[in-house]
Amino acid sequence: MLLLKRVLLLLLTTFSLNLWAEEANPLSSLAWQFGPGVGQIGDKATIQIPKGYAFLNAQETKKFMEMNQNFANDKEYLFAPESLEWFSVFQFSPEGYIRDDANAEENDIGADKMLEAMKHNTEKANEERQKRGWGTMTILGWRFKPHYDKEAKLLEWAYVAKQDKDNQEVINYNTRILGRTGVMSLVLVSSPETLDKSVATLKQKMAGFDYVAGEKYTEFKEGDRVAEYGLAALIVGGAAAVAAKKGFFPVILGFLAAAWKFIALAVVGFFAWLKSLFTKKE
Repeated sequence: MLLLKRVLLLLLTTFSLNLWAEEANPLSSLAWQFGPGVGQIGDKATIQIPKGYAFLNAQETKKFMEMNQNFANDKEYLFAPESLEWFSVFQFSPEGYIRDDANAEENDIGADKMLEAMKHNTEKANEERQKRGWGTMTILGWRFKPHYDKEAKLLEWAYVAKQDKDNQEVINYNTRILGRTGVMSLVLVSSPETLDKSVATLKQKMAGFDYVAGEKYTEFKEGDRVAEYGLAALIVGGAAAVAAKKGFFPVILGFLAAAWKFIALAVVGFFAWLKSLFTKKE
């Protein structure tokens, strides 16, 4: 049975004509890397891929995002359980070393102000979504407010949003992991009903994440580039927040691409079907 499962997974990751390709779900053409294994996140970090999980490189993640009407670039890497009940996306931003010992006024601009800034950014994103014929979204509020773990060098928060077309709520759990030369963005996409479970599972799997040698936050050296902003600015866009004041739209759009992700019901249905197939075979 184990051999049969491996053969089925191998078929899924090829472009040959087979039954799954005929199911008319484009996900079957993606080059999934199934665990156990190691996912390479550019040249900055790695993530252990346990059995039952899957990983997509930057090129394949871009395809996945576009299939789900998400802004895409070529710098994102997807990590998710094979069931795809949730998925997460890594992206490294070379914004420089961010000091986490700045004064409270710099790093705490207030949750209300952060929320308003994110709503404004979302309105801008909706303009672009409409141009592409995609559905719009509305931010409803905090799922939980920003929290910084100084020991882990990790900033986290979560918004609740609504997909306007079908009135479906979705939650993006955001994590920013500080590094020596920049910040690793991690966005988890989940339904409100399963968020707590999904976050707990992701945190457990994040034990397998690590910056490569030379990129760890603790390896900072005098003379390294230091970012021109603190922790609070990461929540409203980091470099994009600075670029917005200068009207540099390419950077702003890059932030919008990383800021919000959706998951299409068809995607969940495909992996549910895949899981049921394995169950029947076994």
